[in-house]
Amino acid sequence: MLKTLLRRWPSILVLALVGAGVAALATSLATPRYAAHTDVLISPPDASSTSAPAERTVESYAHVVDGRGIATVVADDLGTSNGIGALDDDLTAAVVEDTSVVRITATRDSADDAARVSETAAAAFLTWVKAQDTSLIATVVEKADVPSAPSSPHRGLWIALGALIGLAVGIAVAALRQARDTGIRVPTDLEQVAGAPVLGAIAYDRAAIQTPLITSLGTHHPRFEAVRILRTNLQFLDIDRDRRVITITSSVAGEGKSTTACNLAIALAQTGTRVALVEGDLRRPRVAEYLGIEKSVGLTTVLVGRVTLDAALQPTGTPGLDVLTSGALPPNPSEILQTDAMRTLVSELRQRYDIVLIDAPPLLPVTDASLLASLSDGAILVVRHGETGREAVTSAVRRLESVGARLLGTVLSMSPVKELSRYGYGYGYGYGPEYFARAAGEKVRGGARRG
Repeated sequence: MLKTLLRRWPSILVLALVGAGVAALATSLATPRYAAHTDVLISPPDASSTSAPAERTVESYAHVVDGRGIATVVADDLGTSNGIGALDDDLTAAVVEDTSVVRITATRDSADDAARVSETAAAAFLTWVKAQDTSLIATVVEKADVPSAPSSPHRGLWIALGALIGLAVGIAVAALRQARDTGIRVPTDLEQVAGAPVLGAIAYDRAAIQTPLITSLGTHHPRFEAVRILRTNLQFLDIDRDRRVITITSSVAGEGKSTTACNLAIALAQTGTRVALVEGDLRRPRVAEYLGIEKSVGLTTVLVGRVTLDAALQPTGTPGLDVLTSGALPPNPSEILQTDAMRTLVSELRQRYDIVLIDAPPLLPVTDASLLASLSDGAILVVRHGETGREAVTSAVRRLESVGARLLGTVLSMSPVKELSRYGYGYGYGYGPEYFARAAGEKVRGGARRG
């Protein structure tokens, strides 16, 4: 709960300020009221008497002032135009604690009027007491002073109360949003939900829309560094295996899997590794667009036998990186991807290259990614920070398990820089090799194939 409040403190503060502002506005629009009081002592007629009137007697005298009789006299004496009822509401009387003093208070819109009504009511009360057949007398011991400040509204009190109400609403809203928000933000949460190590975390970069590839960035750019860390961490996977086929996918669309696949392929090729990048997304392909190469001839044209694999593979500006684009988009992607021709193609690529990366569609909308992962040595799941929910990741992992595919690890994409630096990443943008060496030893090397 404390973490939730710390993360959402700006919105909580805003609501507290709104509450204070609303209270300040309400009090500024409210008519100020002024209170003045006159104290009347109820005492025996003999000044030397040591006996005091009974407490109940004094209280009964105070009730007389609260009655309509005194209000009627005051209204007649002052010529009040707004009626006895309104004046009656403005007059109150109470016994001062542990005394025989009746305090007559008048609350009015005018300070002078409040003092005048209080004194007039006290005079009317004295007259009433004299007219009674009683052994007690009433004496004014303190006349009403004209108040210098309104008694209500209590501006400071209301502003403080408004701020507290706004703060309470802010905390409640933050708690509600947290309860409804299942998005994964913390790498440790992702590791726990997916049951696989986090291979890297890539910071959100607004410029990535225009420059998705790391080849257009400086070598010290944070996004470039994040991909290098991902490349390094990937090398801890099955280091005894010379050739690997890895499917890169996500739970749903828009999580950055295609840019991750392209940039990882580039980073691997820059180390002298022979890399083949296969555009296995036959529904919404992006690899050819990102790399600026021809997409009309590619995977589908090879699978249907129109061209050879050698003719379809295209070199890129990065030495050692060849790309097999999607080719013409078929009406039945799932059926094409589970053919013997596809298995043969993957096997041939495995023999030719040190590593083969397959950019697959999202796991949850279609079955294509599951099919491609089953042909691979494992899959990497790209998860978008704050957007992808725990249930989506869990369902994606189950999809992989259902076909006997192995989840090698995950990548947390589009993470705010402040979130990444908070959890102590190298350069603030990704897990360092030390973490992955530990995680790989615990989860990858020691773990059996998932599913």
